[in-house]
Amino acid sequence: MNMSGNSSEIYDAAKQVLEELLALMDLKGAVLPSDEFTVSDENGELSSVGLNIEGEDLGILIGRRGQTMVSLQYIVRIIMSQKMEVNIPIVLDVEGYKQRRCEGLRMLANRLAEQVKTRKTPFAMEPLPAFERRIIHLALADHPDVITESTGVGDARKVVITPKTLPEN
Repeated sequence: MNMSGNSSEIYDAAKQVLEELLALMDLKGAVLPSDEFTVSDENGELSSVGLNIEGEDLGILIGRRGQTMVSLQYIVRIIMSQKMEVNIPIVLDVEGYKQRRCEGLRMLANRLAEQVKTRKTPFAMEPLPAFERRIIHLALADHPDVITESTGVGDARKVVITPKTLPEN
């Protein structure tokens, strides 16, 4: 389905779904577009819709390590796929939590890459959710001295940062 003609329709529908869910949870918050997580491809077609919920005392929507936010995002995606017959990623953020987390992960990735480069030994990060692993991979994709790969299974998947040139045996 071509998204360019109805991208505002998709945003409006996702916003409405999220506002209804917030009302059902008896939470007050404003649903605003998130430029950080709204992405269009080279043809101007929408490839993801980012929404940020702003308000007071919305920590309950974030949950431990963002798990509640991920679950709410999943529910909105399911409702949207039924409502719009479109399978477009909906990315939720609450009070900029995910955006701050992404910035922190990018800085961490670069610090760890420099350590790996200096020590010339691989470093395995703690297990991370898929979204956060992707941030690490993208942050270091063009790094001249290190490569990244995900290892492990399920909730134990983690990113390993390895020097591009390991000492030969």
